[in-house]
Amino acid sequence: MKPNTGYLSLAIAAILMAVCLGATSAASNEPSNSTPQQVFDGMRQSFQANKAKGVHARYQWELSGPNGGEWWIDVNDGTYKMGKGKIDNPSVTFITSDADWVAMSNGKLKGTWAFMTGRLKVRGSQAVARKLNEIFP
Repeated sequence: MKPNTGYLSLAIAAILMAVCLGATSAASNEPSNSTPQQVFDGMRQSFQANKAKGVHARYQWELSGPNGGEWWIDVNDGTYKMGKGKIDNPSVTFITSDADWVAMSNGKLKGTWAFMTGRLKVRGSQAVARKLNEIFP
């Protein structure tokens, strides 16, 4: 019996929307022309240590474009580290453009739409991707 791939795509899109909404609230005070770095700086302020207890996850962003680059977050049992560059063995990798990441973070582009249209790609554990929204609401 063939799995229902349409249902799976919708489930993944819902997960991605939740992930992107976490970044949206973290950067909601940033102007719409903010940079990816400003988005990540905003995420620092929204960290919820109590939601990160027992979580061991590595998140990687690969952003193309003039303000693009690579950023990472390493969540480790109630603490986190964040930086630019690559992290070894990421649990989840988000791939998009700098402009689309900022637009998603500012609520100008829906994460589900970006995913469904191929503007956002996600590699790795969907469960870990969902957890990002709780840790960085």
